[in-house]
Amino acid sequence: MARYGVLGATSWGVTLAGLLERSGNDVVLLARTASEAAGVDARRGLDRLPELRLGPRVAVSAAPPHGPALDGVVVAAPAQHLRATVRAAGLPRGIPVLSAAKGIEIETGLRMSQVLAAEGWAPELIAAVSGPNLAHEVARGLPAAAVVGSASPETARLWQHALAGPAFRVYTSPDIAGVEFGGALKNVIAIAAGAAWGLGFGANTVASIMTRGLAEMTRLGVACGADPLTFQGLAGVGDLAATCFSPLSRNRRFGELLAQGKSIDAARRLIGETVEGAATAEVALSLAGRQEVDLPITAEVAHVVGGAKTIAAAMADLLSRPLRGEAAWGRG
Repeated sequence: MARYGVLGATSWGVTLAGLLERSGNDVVLLARTASEAAGVDARRGLDRLPELRLGPRVAVSAAPPHGPALDGVVVAAPAQHLRATVRAAGLPRGIPVLSAAKGIEIETGLRMSQVLAAEGWAPELIAAVSGPNLAHEVARGLPAAAVVGSASPETARLWQHALAGPAFRVYTSPDIAGVEFGGALKNVIAIAAGAAWGLGFGANTVASIMTRGLAEMTRLGVACGADPLTFQGLAGVGDLAATCFSPLSRNRRFGELLAQGKSIDAARRLIGETVEGAATAEVALSLAGRQEVDLPITAEVAHVVGGAKTIAAAMADLLSRPLRGEAAWGRG
């Protein structure tokens, strides 16, 4: 019988713990503190995630893990806190690790798998999961799919079988870079889509932003070593579509609130959870500069989040760019 750890009592972390349990595994959900663990254990979940209550095979405790050895651990901490969370958790480095965070570290420009490698895991033990996986829908047991990327087919298959269930289909990919870039960059594009929704621009506008945003995601990913075809799959267009069109998306909601006149800080407070795209925009733009890649939508999101432009000015600048031919993932 397999036993997995989930580090991070976030909405997605609790959802993943529930998925692992539904698939027949024993799970230990590792919270940041004893008081947080006690609260999650008493509720058997989170107040902000009422769709899921954890079953008897999920134990909740503060890190580090105790009891029988773990067969693997999922790291579900926000991207900008992942390194510190892992360092503080006392996790063994000789077991498979799955990153469930969708972001790029600001200080280093590293993907989460690269952060885990820097923190002591061998590359063949590292994987990342991404896809159109809105936590509230997955928690309800609605059908969904995801992709696990890893340089090791064995590690990818381990997590594929650990997470898959009757309503959750899991695919594998050798392109961990593409899986991670797709998951991180779609959050940025979703902020722009949310701004369009907030301004009342409608589905035509959002679909245009999504399509040109996908081209940006692919350009940067390919420049950084990813396979362009990965962005046509679950971690790319799949996750992007869900995040741009669903009102459950935190990043979309963030853009909507900004377009409605809320300040950056007020929008964050209203959402109450991490908005990964806000931090990712800045670091993605920095990576694009190093790779000499043009990311016009990402640039405007970074300007808005950084306080340099209003939503209206950013939209106007996007619409006034020089006209050119369309290429699937060529110049913007």
